[in-house]
Amino acid sequence: MARPRIRPHVRPIVRRLHLWLGLSLGVLFALMGLTGSALVFYQEIDAWLHPEVRVANPLPAPGWDSPVWDQALATVRARWPERDGAWRFEATSEPGALPARYQPPDAGHHGRRIMVWLSPDGRQVLREAEWGGYLMTWLYNLHMELLLHEPGRAIVGWSGLATLVLLLSGLWAWWPRGSWRKALHFKPEAVASRRLHDIHKLTGLAGLPLLLMLVGTGVMLALPDESNAVLARTLGPLNKAPVVRSVAPAPGASSERPWSRITLAQALTTAHREMPQARLAWVEAPGSPTGVVMVRAQQPGDPSHRFPHSHVYIDQHSGQVLAVNDRQRFGSSSVVNNWLHPLHDASVGGLGLRVLVAVVGVMPMALLVTGCLRWWGRRQKRRAP
Repeated sequence: MARPRIRPHVRPIVRRLHLWLGLSLGVLFALMGLTGSALVFYQEIDAWLHPEVRVANPLPAPGWDSPVWDQALATVRARWPERDGAWRFEATSEPGALPARYQPPDAGHHGRRIMVWLSPDGRQVLREAEWGGYLMTWLYNLHMELLLHEPGRAIVGWSGLATLVLLLSGLWAWWPRGSWRKALHFKPEAVASRRLHDIHKLTGLAGLPLLLMLVGTGVMLALPDESNAVLARTLGPLNKAPVVRSVAPAPGASSERPWSRITLAQALTTAHREMPQARLAWVEAPGSPTGVVMVRAQQPGDPSHRFPHSHVYIDQHSGQVLAVNDRQRFGSSSVVNNWLHPLHDASVGGLGLRVLVAVVGVMPMALLVTGCLRWWGRRQKRRAP
């Protein structure tokens, strides 16, 4: 690797920039790292905290042709007839409880969302909780928006950009002017301040590649409008979700409830014909007469297992396909966006990457502690007579 030419008078400026960015952003950076580490194992921790959803199921997980989806829909609608919003069911591809989500009309992305877990056959409710009202979703909101909704998300995004400068300025300030071996050496026999410097330096270097990836993807997820504008200018326009509506029957044409016109099984059969190679991920039953049945599926090559990017939208009355959003036809900008979430939560890399990212998430706290201790020690030394 060629060594960049660093002017001697620039390095002190970069070091001071790194210092003050670390002192001002260090606590937030450490908070993002620790909460992110926990969220890497979001589902596993939540299941451990709530053993009522850990049920044995000798049958395979429900798929495209399972009757469980209509049974689950009937169960939640009978249990909560007053909830007239959309119900969304997750196909986890694993035996066990069946997760569902109730989204009230016009409630936003997470507002008042109710999380429900059903028995594997869809006949019993095992657990109900409001989004943000239990630990893992509270941590998610803290990590994503500091519990402040849109203003908090903006703070996370723009401070993330400054954190990228913090990381890169640390690399610049460290970059050796002489021996690489000496620059990477840990000196256990040195004085305490020097050992703190070495720990800070080596921790930062060890975590730098993944920290840059995590912070960069986090910025793009927190600032989607700004990120999309940059992508559109550089890589081309993004694929947008279609705006579709079911054609409601004329008043008095039928006494049946709108969602009884087609079953979820019929909708899934139709969607599977559109994407025969895809894996089912979610199916959503609409609440309003003009809502649509939405089927979300993972096409081959999609990096996201839990939240894939292909959708089929079906008229809930006629059963006709209204639109298909297939990620295999997406442009470059949308492909980049498709990778952000699975990279940020490490779900794309299997258990090994998830463990590594969870460990790296602790490093900002180590950098904060060692950096502050070293700064305080030098400050006290300058004050000493």
